[in-house]
Amino acid sequence: MFARIGCSAALALLVPLSASASSRCDAVLAALASKLVDATCVESTDLTTNNPATTPLNDSIPGLPLNAFIPQTDRLVLVNPPADVTPITAPVPGIQIQGWFASDPAHEGRFLLRLPNAWNGRLVVAGTPAQRSEFASDFAWSDYVIQKGYAYASQNKGVYNFYLTTSADPLGCRLAPTPPFNSFYVHFYDDETGKPFTQWAQYMLDAAKFAQTGVATMYGSPPRFTYAVGTSNGGYQVRRAVELAPQLFDGGVDWEGTYVDDSPPNLLTDLPPGVLNEPDYVASGFNPASTAARNIGLAGYPPDLLNGSDSMWVRYYTSYWELTACQWQKRLDPTYNTYGTDGTGLATYNYTARLSASDVGAQFAAFATTGLIFKPLITVAGTMDALLPIDHHARAYQRAVAANQALLPPLLSKLAPPYRLYEVQNGNHIESYKSFYPSLEYLLPHAQHAFDLLVAYVEHHTPLPPNQCVPRGGAIATAPAQPGHCTSLFVGP
Repeated sequence: MFARIGCSAALALLVPLSASASSRCDAVLAALASKLVDATCVESTDLTTNNPATTPLNDSIPGLPLNAFIPQTDRLVLVNPPADVTPITAPVPGIQIQGWFASDPAHEGRFLLRLPNAWNGRLVVAGTPAQRSEFASDFAWSDYVIQKGYAYASQNKGVYNFYLTTSADPLGCRLAPTPPFNSFYVHFYDDETGKPFTQWAQYMLDAAKFAQTGVATMYGSPPRFTYAVGTSNGGYQVRRAVELAPQLFDGGVDWEGTYVDDSPPNLLTDLPPGVLNEPDYVASGFNPASTAARNIGLAGYPPDLLNGSDSMWVRYYTSYWELTACQWQKRLDPTYNTYGTDGTGLATYNYTARLSASDVGAQFAAFATTGLIFKPLITVAGTMDALLPIDHHARAYQRAVAANQALLPPLLSKLAPPYRLYEVQNGNHIESYKSFYPSLEYLLPHAQHAFDLLVAYVEHHTPLPPNQCVPRGGAIATAPAQPGHCTSLFVGP
């Protein structure tokens, strides 16, 4: 991982404010005074994660329960690359602003802005995966772009993470379906009243607006270009950014964005079959020819990977499938009996049947992605994603974009912004799983490459490479050997 610096050294990196430095912070804070509350500005000689002070410690906001604010953990969960994937070659001096969105009465929505001294005239706004903090993309995106001189902003979709609760909590989700963790329950902040998923897009747009104000104040001019980047639910935020706000963004890179639609496929059609069939699959001795394995495959999931008795599907089952299904069901279909009288409530959740029993369809439709993009967009997705299966998420969104662009008259279709899907063979949703299954591929370098390709297209009209399968060990190519979709989701050994 990245080099680490002790606490005393970290304090040394936070230099006393000179008159000019103080005035910079004061000016930016004043410009954002009506938009942020309890905001702070720090002058630092290094805005990268080589400086431990750049990303706060876990549980460092007074008054919050454990696990509500865990930025150090957040940046490791989806993306935990070796140091040579995003090398940090030199310190990046500048200022860092943090605060809460003044528009949030719950005082949970948080904003982050990093402004390097050596600015390249551009801004990157990051979406945030899952329900994690505004620091969740520090390794994936911040380190990469601020070293290039970009200003960098992020937000937390308006919510903290979760806290431990009990089964008596109506919003409680059990941590895992298997002992001993099935006796532990967590309460997600984004299932609470006043925190609908519809706000995810708005926080992304507001972060861009606030960041553009901060940039203009710091440097004396607004950014020439603003780009959106994000992973998982943060990738969803990127898609909504280029659908809703072409006036704010010049393009985006979504890394395995969540596909949201009131018609299948969606998370509440995909996750229950995994939850239902995984125990029988394990009981079969991980037999790929078992009925359970076939049912999981028919639900869209890539093939399982085994390392001895260590199963990738089991890891997803115990860490993500049921917990994510609970989180979304509590928000979108709260009257459903989550665990049922026999403990199989989520395993037997039937989205189609629930459309006439609840307003779950309307809840999905309220924050659905449309595929109607107004600025160039690149999706980077792994073929071995077992949380957001590629055909039900990345390819589904590609189909939505194509369907919208097919409706355009011929003259207008030539003006439609480009969309690209780069499928990374053997890529997984959780980068750290490569440690358990070496045949997996990191997506991070491909996502960062896609960002550079997007910038070259927007600013220099360099053609984007076509849709393609990026073969295992390969790279996005101008003339790919396999255009379009990967014919094999997994290439061994």
